[in-house]
Amino acid sequence: MPAYIHERSDWPQFRWDQGALANQLSAVRHRQGRLIGRMQALGLPLREEAVLKTLTEDVLKSSEIEGELLDRDRVRSSIARRLGIDVGALPPADRNVEGIVEMMLDATQRFDQPLSAARLFSWHGALFPTGRSGLGKIKVAQWRDEESGSMRVVSGAHGREKIHYEAPIADRLDNEMQGFLTWFNFEAKPDPVIKAALAHLWFVTIHPFDDGNGRIARAIADMSLARSEDSPQRFYSMSAQIQLERSAYYDMLEATQKGDLDITRWLEWFLACLDRAFDGAETVLSSVFRKAEFWRVNAATSLNDRQRDILNRLLDGFEGKLTSSKWAKIEKCSADTALRDINELVAHGILARDEGGGRSTSYSLTEIKSDD
Repeated sequence: MPAYIHERSDWPQFRWDQGALANQLSAVRHRQGRLIGRMQALGLPLREEAVLKTLTEDVLKSSEIEGELLDRDRVRSSIARRLGIDVGALPPADRNVEGIVEMMLDATQRFDQPLSAARLFSWHGALFPTGRSGLGKIKVAQWRDEESGSMRVVSGAHGREKIHYEAPIADRLDNEMQGFLTWFNFEAKPDPVIKAALAHLWFVTIHPFDDGNGRIARAIADMSLARSEDSPQRFYSMSAQIQLERSAYYDMLEATQKGDLDITRWLEWFLACLDRAFDGAETVLSSVFRKAEFWRVNAATSLNDRQRDILNRLLDGFEGKLTSSKWAKIEKCSADTALRDINELVAHGILARDEGGGRSTSYSLTEIKSDD
């Protein structure tokens, strides 16, 4: 008896209960349309800020699922530069950041272009510019081969990995990927949201590369979701939601791989996860409005470039506590200058001292007091 769905004689003839999904799909599509409509009604600066926040989170969380932690500022800087969005002085990105940003933007900004083996190879090459994954050398911009050995899909830290399933042997990859790409590019059905869920599952099942398959599968799903909206602008992040539900995600993948080709349960989970991702978009929207209101209220306040930079970092979600020593390090200034900058903001009522004192003194933004 086959252990995995790709070993079944009817592979890859996926099937599902359309009736069981109808109400859920309708509700998700309705909510998706309302969200896109609200975001499109924003002015350009707010819309750009929402897109930048969403894409930054998408890149960070897609990498985090694979155990790779990227620097938020570098990711944001790379995306902003590529989209032509002015966000002030941010650090240059490194090769690892540039690679995944390049892939995600190519998938979502050029969503209407065909997906080909050459395009997938370029994504893979961008993800692994040194030809290595960690300390190990991998085959880059080509399908894995027999030398790679069996390809097991695992999760968990090194030494405590959990094997979820084993992918098809390398000899099958050319035919498997040709079938997948033909379906993705030319099959008009199913609904693009269902297609995003199916494409993610199908690609992960084939697992054609030595590494990076999860990140590429999520990029393909994002590409299909962009097609469902006929827009390159992203206002919600499936990767961020999958990261929050990582354990359930791997459990569902494993159960689906070990079942038959009825993937109704996988589609139900994906639609529910997407619906919860829309909740994250509401958080992004709230943050964007808060930032816009902050700068409107403080438009007449005299601030130097260092103060503006730190305030924007706080508004964008500063990690940890803001202290004078962190200020000095970020802005490359003396401790005295940092403290003077901070005290001016405290005097303006923009920052407030947190509880504690001495070397541990930290500062937070005060509540925005609108004059409306």
